Amino acid sequence: MIAERMKNLHPYVPGEQPKDRTYIKLNANENPYPPSPLVAKAVEKAAKKYAKKMALYPDPDSNELKTAIASMLNDCGGVLARAKVCGGKKNGSGAKVEPCPADKIPFTVTPDMIYAGNGSDEVLSFVFYAFFDSDRELVLPEHTYSFYPVYGGFYNIPLKKIPLNGDWTLNKEKMLEAANKNDSSIIFANPNAPTSLGLSRSEVREMIKSAPKDRIFVVDEAYVDFGGESCIPLLAEFDNLVIVRTFSKSLCGAGLRLGYVVSSPELVNYITTVKNSLNHFPVDFMAQQAGIAACRDTGYYAECAKSVAFERDEFIDFLRAHGWFVLDSQTNFVFCKKDGVLGEEAYKKIKQEGILVRHFNTPGIEEFLRITIGTHGQMKALCAVMENI
Repeated sequence: MIAERMKNLHPYVPGEQPKDRTYIKLNANENPYPPSPLVAKAVEKAAKKYAKKMALYPDPDSNELKTAIASMLNDCGGVLARAKVCGGKKNGSGAKVEPCPADKIPFTVTPDMIYAGNGSDEVLSFVFYAFFDSDRELVLPEHTYSFYPVYGGFYNIPLKKIPLNGDWTLNKEKMLEAANKNDSSIIFANPNAPTSLGLSRSEVREMIKSAPKDRIFVVDEAYVDFGGESCIPLLAEFDNLVIVRTFSKSLCGAGLRLGYVVSSPELVNYITTVKNSLNHFPVDFMAQQAGIAACRDTGYYAECAKSVAFERDEFIDFLRAHGWFVLDSQTNFVFCKKDGVLGEEAYKKIKQEGILVRHFNTPGIEEFLRITIGTHGQMKALCAVMENI
């Protein structure tokens, strides 16, 4: 009755969203701050002034949005938390932004280097379809974004999972060994999820130099804006590099469903071909307007990223002072555990107090919690609970 390929599907399991009470939600790595005021104004304007456009198909290639994304990246260097904010309002809105010198991109990102899609999950799906085959293994870390195995099953792509090092960093040597043995592509999140640790740009450069030259190398930068090092500058050196990014984390837009690729125009065209073979109009008119407005208020989002990074570092200090083992973090979450306390037990105790955090039943990380960084008030409430665990 059903297709044989259904046996390969193992659907993604998102963070829970219970409705039995009001919770402080720190389990889905959403940004605790609202979108820029300019986004709300743009959506309101679009709904009132351009309402008729909602009866028409949107720009299938999101050209104005791609132009805005490229401009944003050139302005901030691809890492909001380290960008310099000049002028504007107290919340950064309307401010000019300059990249940290170490993050400055040594070329101009152009719109033809951008593919904009309906959330980075859909973008990743198209990347898997365009660049990974069923006749060879795809190399990835054992513990990384859990949608990668979902797409492996969906497209019948065999996976070669490489265990992390003992310090929870990526085992670059073993990943490269596996890739070169089978002439395979590589994919990983940088910084990684759920472990929150990232590779430096120079480390990624050395990996790409040592990896198969005729295979695509994918770096997922969903969390890089909170303090990692973007690999966008490496596009000047490597024509097989694909970088995937999202509006959901640092751009406070999880509800918009916007994600994008930064790569060479040639590789972007391949992804566009996949899109046009499946859904010609993936990004709706209102989402395009909201995304454009977000990209034009980089100062606001830089201040949000800085606030998240500050609260994260304060929270890490608190946890360590109270006996928790916590990995360093370049993301908007922390990955932690406490000796003598089961991960599921800690999760349940925190939930009982009206706060949701993420616990994984995955072997190897089942004693850890992944905790999203919230506002100062939310983190204060969480600390009051966790100091007694």
